[in-house]
Amino acid sequence: MRNRLRWLDIITAPIARNPEFLVFMFALGITAALLSVDYAHKAKPYEYAWEELFFCLYAVCAVLAVLPRRLRAVARGLVYAVAYPVTIVDMYCFVKFDATLNPSILMLVNETDPREAGEFFSAYLSPDVLMTNVGWVLLIPILHILWSIHRKLRKPSRLIGLERKAADGIKRVRPLWNVLVAVCVLVSGIHCFPNLRNLQSLMSQKTVGGIEHRLTEKDCGKQYLPLYRFAFSAYANYLASKQIDIIKDVAKTVTVDSCDYTSPNIVLIIGEAYCKRHSGLYGYHLPTTPRQVAMAKRGELVAYSDVVTPWNLTSYVFKHIMSTYTVGDKGEWCDYPLFGEVFRKAGYHVTFLTNEFLPKAKQAVYDFSGGFFLNDPEMSAAQFDARNDRVHIFDEGLLDDYKAVQERRAHDGDTLQKGNLTIFHLIGQHQNYRVRCPKSKKHFTLEDYSDREDLRPKWKKNVRDYDNATLYNDSIVREIVRLFENTNSVVIYMPDHGEEVHSRELPHFSGRMHSTTITERLAREEFEIPFWIWASKSYRKSHPELWKAIRASADRPYMTDALPHLLMYLAGIKCKYYRDDLNLLSPEYNASRPRILKHQTDYDVIMKRKQHPQPGDNPSIRQ
Repeated sequence: MRNRLRWLDIITAPIARNPEFLVFMFALGITAALLSVDYAHKAKPYEYAWEELFFCLYAVCAVLAVLPRRLRAVARGLVYAVAYPVTIVDMYCFVKFDATLNPSILMLVNETDPREAGEFFSAYLSPDVLMTNVGWVLLIPILHILWSIHRKLRKPSRLIGLERKAADGIKRVRPLWNVLVAVCVLVSGIHCFPNLRNLQSLMSQKTVGGIEHRLTEKDCGKQYLPLYRFAFSAYANYLASKQIDIIKDVAKTVTVDSCDYTSPNIVLIIGEAYCKRHSGLYGYHLPTTPRQVAMAKRGELVAYSDVVTPWNLTSYVFKHIMSTYTVGDKGEWCDYPLFGEVFRKAGYHVTFLTNEFLPKAKQAVYDFSGGFFLNDPEMSAAQFDARNDRVHIFDEGLLDDYKAVQERRAHDGDTLQKGNLTIFHLIGQHQNYRVRCPKSKKHFTLEDYSDREDLRPKWKKNVRDYDNATLYNDSIVREIVRLFENTNSVVIYMPDHGEEVHSRELPHFSGRMHSTTITERLAREEFEIPFWIWASKSYRKSHPELWKAIRASADRPYMTDALPHLLMYLAGIKCKYYRDDLNLLSPEYNASRPRILKHQTDYDVIMKRKQHPQPGDNPSIRQ
């Protein structure tokens, strides 16, 4: 029987030839997997971390086992040279920045010069780091070094005798050992195969957007190891760099025929995660937008009734609204000029103030995907004359940023441009609604939702927090408008996408579903958005025909991927990128253009509409 099982020696050979490698790499991997979990927020380690790590290391050992001894030693050394530093850096980022390795951190590293790197190390590296989880990770390579030194030293005869006895013992149980290893490899392989397959799918995406979309799916793969996160981050940056190269080439070819500076001041406010049905401007039963309603009653604001966004992901939306590409055009968004480049070529001063898309360590892939083409130094300079350099807990911080930009321009004498385009990108009602409104400005209480008997207490709190965030957002957009009241200005407000906030349909849900199939409910909650245009008194007086066109277009069906064409028209920019049929205010506007959501579903078909809004869709206020 024992001889029959000798063929199983081939299964244990990878371990027998690389025991030190297997032990220390397993210790390193499992330590990192357990210590880089955010237990404070009830996160849990990956369920099959032990099995998958063993299976993957066994596979690596199998490859090493077939190499010649010297080459095997070199290969193991290369793995150590990568695994130890990457794991230490990953744990350090988790301890210091509350974020493991991600694409944004690698992007920041790539953009850091030697001086900045020196300042970073002097500011963040200190002996107290050794007393954190970083110390536990550092302990493993230290023990590995000590073990290697011990092996090279002459061993006492007593230890040699013990090793021989251990070897004899292993020989006696070799058949059992072989079977045990075979079973462990088989079982661990079965358990970890789905995750490895999902990771392979994630890493085979062709664009950053593809990666992001894959991450919205439940089976996107668990990146529980620092090496996984490092490889993923490097790949995401590689894909981003490919699109950046295309955008840079396109930017060099941007031309403008002429510009009339029709609107001296154009302001674009981009909100975040705005559920249209929670806007008082659109008939919500609670006063979440009293200031917008007041502006509409005064005849300053026109609310549009039938506007959708092409995507329910911020990064996808930004790529579509910042590029002159529209859904259905040939190629991709990066093959077309960005409207910021066009405006700067036309002579407009472009200011971009964002409370989300600044490069930072603790940044989700979604923010990286949406911001990489805005934060690349060369592309940022091509699109914007002025930017803010920090994000804020609340959106009111952007008001101070705008004032700082204006003061800086006045100090530098940079106020001679005939036109100004100012873009405010708010954090708005982004996920975790509770923290999107200062405590002092929270107005709604649970008593306001006594009629929602269908909601559990936790869900009622979600709705309350969302409505308070919406009310706070109303105050912010009003303050932005106030900045331009005494100027010749037009302001456009639109959020990136909608949001599901415990509608009365079952099952109850808060956030975004990211379903592969776009249903009527998903289209209504996550793709329909509020959209309005405000104009100052002097603007309405000096542009009566434009204001008339704005009011007349309030019920036209519209998708925000065509936004650059509206902006170019308001500016009076004449160039080959502008299309009259995509301009919402033009008599030639194509109101029957298919509004394709996520490049797959016709919104008007799924909502059983043709070219006209249905009764009940109009805003409660219309001037």
